[in-house]
Amino acid sequence: MDMSASTVFPMIPAASKSLWFFAIIGLVLLGALLLMGWLAWSMQHARFTVSSEGLRVQGDLYSRTIPLKSLVLDQATVTNLNTDKDHQPKWRTMGTGLPGYSAGWFKLRNGQKGLLYVTDRTRVARIPTTEGYTVLLSVEDPQALISALQAQRSPL
Repeated sequence: MDMSASTVFPMIPAASKSLWFFAIIGLVLLGALLLMGWLAWSMQHARFTVSSEGLRVQGDLYSRTIPLKSLVLDQATVTNLNTDKDHQPKWRTMGTGLPGYSAGWFKLRNGQKGLLYVTDRTRVARIPTTEGYTVLLSVEDPQALISALQAQRSPL
């Protein structure tokens, strides 16, 4: 029976710099996960509010209030982006573009800028502005949104 003894020689532990690397990578991944979770939540909870101040677009990173005087309501219309080729988004310049969800700033096929919150391409309120961009919003009843804006512009 061979009873040879073995001797173990452990490696010198890594410097704390290695642990900092893993901590930073972990924080970046956690931040990305939180951002994705927030985007997923916000794309389900975007809303558009019509008031005497204008059109309040609330969603993810691109929320804003567009004053009534900036909206060209006599040219606002309901459109279907599947057939309205001119107003289809071509390039995302600053926004979120996922299958079935487009939000933020896009370059449209006609060369104009567009502020989009589009989930259903067949029911879109298209509202030009005097500020050089067009607002495209998916809502259950696009004509009702346009009518509500027009009613705010010229109250009875």
